[in-house]
Amino acid sequence: MSKAVIIGGGIIGLFSAYYLNRSGWEIDIIDQGDLSDNCSYGNAGMITPSHFIPLAAPGMVEQGIRWMFDSKSPFYVKPSLNPELIGWGLKFLKSATRKHVDRSAGALRDISMMSKKLFQEFEKDSNIEFGLEDKGILMLFKTPKFVEEEKRMAEQAANLGLDAQYLNPEQCSQLQPGVEMDILGAVHYHCDAHLYPNKLMRGLTKYIENAKGVTIYRNTEIVKIAHDAGKITSVNSKDKEFKGDGYVVAGGAWSPGIAKLAGLKVPLMPGKGYSFMVPQDESKRMTIPSILCEARVAITPMNGSIRYGGTMEVGKINNQVNMSRVQGIVESVPKYFPNFKPEMPQQKDIWFGFRPVSPDGMPYIGLSGKYQNLAVATGHAMIGLSLGPATGKIISEVLNGQSPEMNITPFAVDRFQ
Repeated sequence: MSKAVIIGGGIIGLFSAYYLNRSGWEIDIIDQGDLSDNCSYGNAGMITPSHFIPLAAPGMVEQGIRWMFDSKSPFYVKPSLNPELIGWGLKFLKSATRKHVDRSAGALRDISMMSKKLFQEFEKDSNIEFGLEDKGILMLFKTPKFVEEEKRMAEQAANLGLDAQYLNPEQCSQLQPGVEMDILGAVHYHCDAHLYPNKLMRGLTKYIENAKGVTIYRNTEIVKIAHDAGKITSVNSKDKEFKGDGYVVAGGAWSPGIAKLAGLKVPLMPGKGYSFMVPQDESKRMTIPSILCEARVAITPMNGSIRYGGTMEVGKINNQVNMSRVQGIVESVPKYFPNFKPEMPQQKDIWFGFRPVSPDGMPYIGLSGKYQNLAVATGHAMIGLSLGPATGKIISEVLNGQSPEMNITPFAVDRFQ
């Protein structure tokens, strides 16, 4: 029986373990934390084939520069002489082209639709209840500029075979009669879905840990990776050596440092995001997740409450909570939903996590060109949960020497080498 050593116990590492174990592999999962609060716990819980435009897109640079001067803005890159940030920024500038967007859209659509199908299969096969609901999401907009932009986006989605429907304000109100909205319209992406991340992560972790041949090592940091003749031979923590036939780097925002131990460059920057939960009012119950287009805020009904989330702070990993960014989320909500007026949460009630953001907005998924038994699965930015099952299945396929069911060339691990 083959053995895989997976570095990282977030949703990507866990689903890689799930599919590898199903195909007969023994698994060691190694994580520097305790698996109780990684990046997938606090996100918006959205499964988003609608997100077929990568972060590196025309206009994003100009918009990002404007946002840098607003303390409550949804996107911020902290100016720094950090070589990693400078290199990442230059690659982002080079990638933010229409050609890149057009080249990436089909791949993002395919992996997202694959992942949605696998979520449905996983729910059935595992008997884990994690609040999966196939109600789509609403992209809500308030300004004429976004009316035109979202209509064009919906047309692109339809050309890609995605189910997207433009709605006027009255049609939006009919979908959720108890929810008052102050908008010019919305696009309803019926192709999307949502779930409750906390239940998913707890259930998936327990399921994997109870599987035959799987061991999880918590609070264990990898400090050395040994290799010989084009293969990884072992990875080491301070007091233990792990050996396997295949290895997976799935460390999220910490992946560049892990890859560096093997002499690999995986350009990434951490993108900090925030979220908080508020109990749902039964008299004005939201049932369909929404994204507030101008504000870049996500709102998801889950587990009897509503989760509000947003912002992207690109910079070094740190434990500081930028309350101005959270205030930006709070203040944006009643502009779209007049009867939804969340109070500013206390700092202890604010969750934050670090999304692994690649410079071209595309994940890294596949085998390393340098080591034939090393796979990399990271760089998913804001769609890590959405792409978790598909990424895990692809990692299982490539380590088993199989051809993935979709073209993964756009996700090549060595594309920036």
